[in-house]
Formats: sequence, structure tokens, C-alpha cells
Amino acid sequence: MARKEDLAFDIAFYESVLRRDPAYVDVVELLGGLYTKAGRIADGLKMDRKLVRLQPDNATARYNLACSLALSKRPSEALTCLAQAIALGYDDAEWMANDPDLAPLHPRPDFQSLLQLVRQAAP
Repeated sequence: MARKEDLAFDIAFYESVLRRDPAYVDVVELLGGLYTKAGRIADGLKMDRKLVRLQPDNATARYNLACSLALSKRPSEALTCLAQAIALGYDDAEWMANDPDLAPLHPRPDFQSLLQLVRQAAP
């Protein structure tokens, strides 16, 4: 597990990079994950929304946005984003079933239906 000081350093560094290039996709994605790891859920959500705006057809970006929405206690929006991620090709059913970020959604029948859809699409 990363130390708080390490996370703070990494976040400060990537924030400075992003100030110079606000559309640097890799940095937006990294910051989203770092913010979430640091417990800064609202900031992570902001980065995930930005990444989806920059890459609307990126299935992983949609999946990460669904995770941030689930952590933000917005289950309906999270499920919509998750469905979009699947439609764009997200296919990791095992991670989806065990992802702690999606834990608030796991008991929901609509989540289980999406999970089943991904499992059925697997080769």
C-alpha cells in the first residue's frame, strides 16, 4: 500500500503536469486513480468524467467512471456507465464481480444482469 506521503507527492507532480497539458490523457487517468486511492473520491470522479470527455469510446474510462460513481453513492448513474462500458467492449467479468469500488452495486439485480451479460459474451 502506498504511503500517504508518496500519494501526495505523486498527486502534486501529476497535477503540475496536467496544468501544463490539460488534455494529457495518461495523466488524467493516473490522477483519477491516485485521487481515489487517496480517498479523494470527488476529485477522482472529476478526472474520470474528464477522461470520458477526452475519450468517449474508451471502455476502461467508462468502467472507471462507473466505479467513481458507485463510490460517490450514485448507483443509477454508475450502472448506466457500466452498461456503456460493456457496450464499448469491457469484458473482464471476474474483476467486475470482485471490484471493491463496485461493491455497493454487487447485490443489485441490475448489476447482476450486466455481469451475466459480460460472462455470456466471454469466449
